[in-house]
Amino acid sequence: MNSAPGKLRLGISTVAVLAAMAAPAYAQEIVAASTTQTVDQADAAPSSAAQISPDATPAAAPKPDANQAGTVIVTGTLFRDSNASSISPVTVLTSATLQRANITTAQEAIRSVSADSAGSISTGFKNGFSAGGAAVSLRGLGVSSTVVLIDGLRSANFPLNDDGHNAYVDLNSIPFSTIDRIEVLKDGASSTYGADAIGGVVNLISRKNVQGIEGSVQGGTTEKADGSHYRATLTAGYGDYREQGFNVYVNGEYTYDGYITNNSRGYPFNTLDLRPSGLPDRNRNDDSLTVSNPQAVVTQVTQSDLNNPLSGKVGAPLTNRYQLLNPGACPFGTFTVNSGSEQGTGCAHNLADEYSIIQPRQQRYSTTARLQVRLSDNLEGFASASYSRSEVSIRGTPSDIRQTQPFGGLPSLASSSPGIVLPVYICPTGNNCATAADRQLNPNNPFAAANANTPGQGAARIFYRFGDIQSGSDRSLDVFRTTAGISGDLGGGFKFRLNGVYARDNLSVTQYGFINIQGLLGAINTGAYNFVNPDRNTAAVRNQISPARTTPSYSTVATIGGSLLKSLMELPGGELNVGAGFQVRRETLMNRNANFDLSYYGLNTSSAQGRQTVTAGFFEVDMPFVREFDLNVSGRYDHYSQGYGHFSPKVGMKFTPVEQFSLRATYSQGFRAPTFAESNPASSYSGFSSFTPPAGFANAHPGNPAYTGSYNIGSGATGNPDIKPEVSRSFTVGTIIRPTPWFNLTLDYYNIKKSNLIVSGPKRADAIDAYYGRTNVADACAALAAVGQGYRCNVIDAPDPANPNALPRLLVFDVPYVNADYMVSSGLDLQANLSVPLAGNARLISRLDVTRVLQLDLVTAEGVVQKYAGTLGPYELSSGGGTPRIRGNWQNALEVGKFSLTATTYYVGRIKQVAADRIKPVNGVIDLSCANALAPLPKGGDACYVRPFVYVDLNAAVRVNDQFRFFFNIQNLTNARAPLAAAAYTSNPNYLSSWHYAGLVGRNFSAGANFNF
Repeated sequence: MNSAPGKLRLGISTVAVLAAMAAPAYAQEIVAASTTQTVDQADAAPSSAAQISPDATPAAAPKPDANQAGTVIVTGTLFRDSNASSISPVTVLTSATLQRANITTAQEAIRSVSADSAGSISTGFKNGFSAGGAAVSLRGLGVSSTVVLIDGLRSANFPLNDDGHNAYVDLNSIPFSTIDRIEVLKDGASSTYGADAIGGVVNLISRKNVQGIEGSVQGGTTEKADGSHYRATLTAGYGDYREQGFNVYVNGEYTYDGYITNNSRGYPFNTLDLRPSGLPDRNRNDDSLTVSNPQAVVTQVTQSDLNNPLSGKVGAPLTNRYQLLNPGACPFGTFTVNSGSEQGTGCAHNLADEYSIIQPRQQRYSTTARLQVRLSDNLEGFASASYSRSEVSIRGTPSDIRQTQPFGGLPSLASSSPGIVLPVYICPTGNNCATAADRQLNPNNPFAAANANTPGQGAARIFYRFGDIQSGSDRSLDVFRTTAGISGDLGGGFKFRLNGVYARDNLSVTQYGFINIQGLLGAINTGAYNFVNPDRNTAAVRNQISPARTTPSYSTVATIGGSLLKSLMELPGGELNVGAGFQVRRETLMNRNANFDLSYYGLNTSSAQGRQTVTAGFFEVDMPFVREFDLNVSGRYDHYSQGYGHFSPKVGMKFTPVEQFSLRATYSQGFRAPTFAESNPASSYSGFSSFTPPAGFANAHPGNPAYTGSYNIGSGATGNPDIKPEVSRSFTVGTIIRPTPWFNLTLDYYNIKKSNLIVSGPKRADAIDAYYGRTNVADACAALAAVGQGYRCNVIDAPDPANPNALPRLLVFDVPYVNADYMVSSGLDLQANLSVPLAGNARLISRLDVTRVLQLDLVTAEGVVQKYAGTLGPYELSSGGGTPRIRGNWQNALEVGKFSLTATTYYVGRIKQVAADRIKPVNGVIDLSCANALAPLPKGGDACYVRPFVYVDLNAAVRVNDQFRFFFNIQNLTNARAPLAAAAYTSNPNYLSSWHYAGLVGRNFSAGANFNF
């Protein structure tokens, strides 16, 4: 952060933190010790009645922090024992921590944890498969390597897979106002939870006891008066569990967030023209006549089949004259080109500014009911049911009339190859118009009159975007979830748990603005669509060209499991506990193909389906041999109905020579089962990523920047039934320091190796290089296929009109799913908690959570090491979001009497704009110097790095009485701007939404109240 404004912003942020610590602030929190309820961690449920002391704290009075007496971490062990539960590194987000930071959604809470890294998905991710969803990627190992639980039980995965094949639970679909706290287990936990816990486990723990009526209301907006947000919750509970033996409550929740546009945030987040920053202008919509805009440009060509607008040919001799159909309809001015390949005038546009959004509109509502009942002195039961609905509305850039054929469709359907044209004649039937009795000259074709007698010579090749047809999608996700269980004491030292869960996600995606192929061709041949004045088109003709397409999908999970626990004997350090259990889980997925009939341009054809039954047995033994040393051993075997199985062991130990100091370590082995998209041949994947052709290709295409600039290159794969699970080994070593009752600190080193990575096309870069290393299509495709089995050309672009004999672009190629490579993730976690009384009734509460990524390396089968830490890699798997080396947050609260003031500072370290998975190795080594930066560097300055980003949220609250608490929150207090990231995906122009989202939203105000009666 070298600029003066940047230094000033950092200074103000620091002052804000110090002010939050030192200013007379104002609040009192109920800090009476309470004991939280244990959850069976083998995807299980609450423990026996003898162990229960449910939380009855009202909403207006948050529970104590994790470092205060009485809180028991329950994630990662079968046993309700503080020794066993503190062996593994765990981050706890209590209701007090969340309330102080004014965090009101599951995705905000979980993604604030510093261990969340490369590959995570934020709500601001508005493109691709997971648009509207949110997910966590612990340790940078991917969303499919993190297990998300609610009360220790799984939920159904989001029906759409991230990147077409990674499964995850959508955080936006989880009702949040019933959550008491969140525990994030940050080591391999497959020995307890089974597949996919390689990176760690997130466990959201619900409140168990609510009496009376409580709720909250909140509303606000950004400093720019957009992105409005509202939230309301209401919970009604009855029954005192301690006195009456039962409690039942019903909860409702509503949340709304409004649009934020790129236009409203201005430069550099609304343009690809970075000349003011000394960087290149990548916006071709204001300097190239062959890049489509909402005002049509045409050039004269021949047409070989007068019935088929897709049969336009390059004229002989080649024409370089282009003209606007309506020169007087340029809302943002014009530009003129006089190059050898293009001559003419076009309408200037900045599409990112005109159409792109930073934040989609989203509303969520849910209802939850829970019953807890004591069946006898030794038995208890519970049941819960919830329904949530998430609605996301996304706006996009208008569709281009020039597109490749649908993935899997015939090349003859491509409107870009050789290029769609407007014919000389039109007629009502659209067939044989050149000879029809009711024919008429095409009013959209300025060359029609001059070629009335030679219609094959007067076609108009058109470059156009359908600006009059709104583009985007509406997505709705309905989640139904019910759980039930019974637990208790069988006598003789035996305790048991038996529980079950059923969850179903129903997803409906309505996509609009995509072009129906036959509807477009018909509208061109009949002249129904007005390309000269598109605003005069009727709704009927727009619907003919672009009918909305709705695609339903669903996923389910049904689980039953149980465990039996027993204390065998008393050891010098405590009880020798043993436990064992079972689980049967049934999972299904039906992610339907949105373009199953290949009738649309641009609509994705990915799909996934499957069903499987997983049976598992597990055990755990906790052996506190002496007070100073505890040994914990666990294991689990999972068998999948596809025919494979896996055993996952884990060993953990803790050494406490003195009460104030402990050493701990864990070692585990785990696995990630193939998703249905990866293993089922009925599943298919097609995806696109940004690519810039090499210099040699650009030199062969002089005078046509539209053909040689960055574009989206596609690859596709089908499920491989022979794919094997990914496997992992992980270990952690750490220390716990508690010098005083009011302060504790943990420092842990983690190291995870994930092998047999399931990847699609690990030689993708080699395949692209092989193609672009040749000069003609036949040789290029042969070279690409020679890279390995399963690689082949799929779609080749039309010849460059300016250089028709040069190698055309590769648009789509096929790749296989294979087990290849391995990945190593290592780093340091630092956590500290302080809660110290000051003079009078004041209290200072401080919480620090920081992760330093030391290593995130992918090692290929050829031994090439791709280093991602501190860079934009893995570029393909993180949507260009990258892997910051340092990420953390520091919360400081000062409470005095009825008032409180809290500052939470968030930090993301700088990121180098290189990506190892986008750089060709030389002699097996990848050069990560700035010479291989993904974005051109200006003369002078340091644009090779995305600068560090720091911002502060401030929350002030006053508790009027036991029933009411009012608060006022300012997010991004100093209005810190997101740093410029010139190498980001062009769909997120110049910013990284995963890490800098708060800097895009800007200063954000909200106010509200909590109440209980």
